[in-house]
Amino acid sequence: MILLNFSHPISAEQIRQVEGLSGQPLERVLDLPTQFDNNQPFQPQLDALLAAIPLNAQEWQTAAILVNLPSLNFIAGLLLASLHGRMGYFPPILRTRPVPDSLPPRFEIAEILNLQKVRERARETRYE
Repeated sequence: MILLNFSHPISAEQIRQVEGLSGQPLERVLDLPTQFDNNQPFQPQLDALLAAIPLNAQEWQTAAILVNLPSLNFIAGLLLASLHGRMGYFPPILRTRPVPDSLPPRFEIAEILNLQKVRERARETRYE
């Protein structure tokens, strides 16, 4: 599985958590620092970010890809729309949560959210 990490660096412990939750090994973690200039349009910045990802068209459509979204909601929304276009489906995403009482603050992988399944379930309610 390939993890596209658009957020904070992923620790060895978090990699183990992802592998445990998914039941699959992480073959590659691509760290993709995501910092956009709020004074510039976001689409060109997103295009540049996506162009830097070393995946070809076949990999986008056939590889097992997992995504750790950036925290800024505007970028995350644009990114998901673009990834869906490249992949043909919504990718699964990581949800992190703070580790209680940890000093310094740490985060663990809480779950892997299957966005494609969420979409498919929502479609069942379209005509209710």
